[in-house]
Amino acid sequence: MIYLIDHQDSFTFNLAHLLGNFDEVYVSNYFEINKNKLHRSSMVVFSPGPGEPRDYPKSSSIYFQMKGKKKILGICLGFQQILFNERGKITQQENVYHGFQSKIKVLNNSKIFKRNKIFSVGRYHSLRLYEPYDSKDIQITMRCVQSNVAMAIEDHKNKVFGFQFHPESFLTKNGKHFIQKIISA
Repeated sequence: MIYLIDHQDSFTFNLAHLLGNFDEVYVSNYFEINKNKLHRSSMVVFSPGPGEPRDYPKSSSIYFQMKGKKKILGICLGFQQILFNERGKITQQENVYHGFQSKIKVLNNSKIFKRNKIFSVGRYHSLRLYEPYDSKDIQITMRCVQSNVAMAIEDHKNKVFGFQFHPESFLTKNGKHFIQKIISA
């Protein structure tokens, strides 16, 4: 079972539908965590949402409890949540990307996606990872072709993954492919 934490976002059930192609999905409101189902799940997904990572301390707590024990995936705010918990600084970006399609490029260090592959993805965010960012476990594995902003992370040691973009958006070409690769990682 995939445990999806809803950070009060309109995309959450689109994401649940996409994840449902691979396993049973339990959607939990951020304010009502079902600890029994959370512990029985095989994967925890942090949804997109409004605000910034520090607005969701329960998600930070869950991240630290589950890191290294269950596969974790963060989408948009969830991506930022992971990086925030790993001492990354989340900052306002120069341009706001809401309902914007960008081209992103897979970097050479990705162990999941084909190197130098270009994807078209849907973006809905005004915050980004401030760089330089250094981590011994987390690798930035995709970047926006135009702005060079970090768009994906992989941590194979702890089974932690994230996308700044929305794989469930109609602006993302073949979003199912992104989820399938994480499920099988």
